[in-house]
Amino acid sequence: MTIQGLAFIPDGENLPIAIVSHGFMANYKTTEGYAKFLAERGFAAFCFDFNGGCIHGKSDNDTTKMTVFTEKEDLKAVIAYTRKLSFVNKDDITLMGCSQGGFVSALTGAELGEKIRRLILFYPALCIPDDARAGKMMFAKFDPQNIPEVIQCGPMKLGKAYAQSVLDVDAIESICSYEGPVLIVHGSKDEIVDCSYARKAAEAYRNAELVIIPDGKHGFSKEHDKIALEAVERFVKK
Repeated sequence: MTIQGLAFIPDGENLPIAIVSHGFMANYKTTEGYAKFLAERGFAAFCFDFNGGCIHGKSDNDTTKMTVFTEKEDLKAVIAYTRKLSFVNKDDITLMGCSQGGFVSALTGAELGEKIRRLILFYPALCIPDDARAGKMMFAKFDPQNIPEVIQCGPMKLGKAYAQSVLDVDAIESICSYEGPVLIVHGSKDEIVDCSYARKAAEAYRNAELVIIPDGKHGFSKEHDKIALEAVERFVKK
């Protein structure tokens, strides 16, 4: 499997690392602006396409094999790659993720612990396990007791494993062991991931800051993106 993406590298040595993960059915282009924003603030910043995570992506693309856990392995591979670069500080890694990429980043942070300096989660899709148990995930509907081999989810075909792999997962419990600083930014009118998930996560984490954007939806408008990035700038300066 080959992962492809973009790197934004400012001048300097011993640079902190920032890795930005896109959401479900999206690709690196939706996170490119965030990577540039972090590079302008001194990070060696990376965005990429998950394998099988995009409708039109540059990485290997079998969507029926993708799960949040295959994406976690993809993210770990990107982390391993960046830590080998001569101009970075391998002990200063920030993971940033949007929607499903936020959930994947949070899962990765919980697994890698102190190797991750901080987490930035934009409307993280912590609803995914609950949605699977309800048999209603984004555009897909199915019987959770009899999940089909292929799940048609709008324009994207998912495999049975996408839903089955999270049926027994407690999203909050699976991420809250991470003890580093966490920034969660969520819209109050998110109709895809209710902001109650963000509130529960903020309460469960040991060191979390929660920013709720009034009237914000899933995928921020330019106005709400500005508010979110102002929060990111304050967070990374701490």
